[in-house]
Amino acid sequence: MGWSAEQTEAGTRGELGGPGTDTAGAGTDTAGAGAEAAGPGPQADGAGAGAGSGEGPRAPVALSPSRAGDFMQCPLLYRFRVIDRLPEKPSPAATRGTVVHAVLERLFDAPAAERTAAGARALVPGEWEKLLAKRPELAGLFADATSDAASDDADRSGGSDAADGTPAAPDGAAAERLATWLAEAEALVERWFTLEDPTRLEPADRELYVETELESGLRLRGIIDRVDVAPTGEVRIVDYKTGKAPRPQFAEGALFQMKFYALVMWRLRGVVPRRLQLVYLGSGDVVTYDPGEADLRGVERKLLALWEAIQRATATGDWRPRPTKLCGWCDHQAHCPEFGGTPPVYPLEVRPPDGAVVPQGRMEQI
Repeated sequence: MGWSAEQTEAGTRGELGGPGTDTAGAGTDTAGAGAEAAGPGPQADGAGAGAGSGEGPRAPVALSPSRAGDFMQCPLLYRFRVIDRLPEKPSPAATRGTVVHAVLERLFDAPAAERTAAGARALVPGEWEKLLAKRPELAGLFADATSDAASDDADRSGGSDAADGTPAAPDGAAAERLATWLAEAEALVERWFTLEDPTRLEPADRELYVETELESGLRLRGIIDRVDVAPTGEVRIVDYKTGKAPRPQFAEGALFQMKFYALVMWRLRGVVPRRLQLVYLGSGDVVTYDPGEADLRGVERKLLALWEAIQRATATGDWRPRPTKLCGWCDHQAHCPEFGGTPPVYPLEVRPPDGAVVPQGRMEQI
């Protein structure tokens, strides 16, 4: 099996606007809250439409790797993200991931001989500027304490101090933090060249939006960073991680995400991917796994059980928090009973086990 340029089919790249994994505003590297909603089709998980659409909340109709991970981590977190769609603060790490992913996608637009580390590093500032133009509020990530008031004023006026909507330029300590952050992103991009050789790769797909419906009716969706296809038809799924490789006892989460993608590709194309590859830019590790049909059938059974649990919670309004060490990083502590908070009014009808519809007021502690 080979995946070099001489042995790999070139294909079209997936032109998907919007964020990929490591999304700005997401809390984690893999998933990016709402990351899989980019691309064609409705929202990835079937929750209420985006802000300003005028469409109210509705029950989830599909599952993505990110949201599956949310529910397994904490059902109440899933509810906050998918049904209530509570806002989350962008983080420098997640935003950096978005920029790095964009660079690694755009790099393959150039001829093989021009795919150099120096050229890729040079793409970082431009991709940041593109992202900032779409989301001016991200400039606040680097604001220092003395500029917080100015940042608040900019937010109230649309994130800009200029008539044309251009984000305010950082100054002082904020500019230094931005420069450091950009240098860190450039270092991650450069490290990738020590792990893979882009001059010998011609991906079949980049930022590929995939969606399939299982026989059970469960719809699965996601965005795959890169797909390589050999002339023999063998498929390799590649995912970039800007963090460090987890210790073996914690590696199952990322591998579950890759098996999710493998299941979707198998159902779509009728071929079990030959290899799943996780590229950890933070630590310089490459982790591979070769799945089989038995693996993917097991993932399908797990997803079906997970979906049944999500449907029960949706119908009953019973979204129980699951406290873990990760709670300290959650943006929703003010709404979480574990921290003395109260969730928002549940926006969907509640159906008790007897099937009767009852009005739903503000949820008490669950």
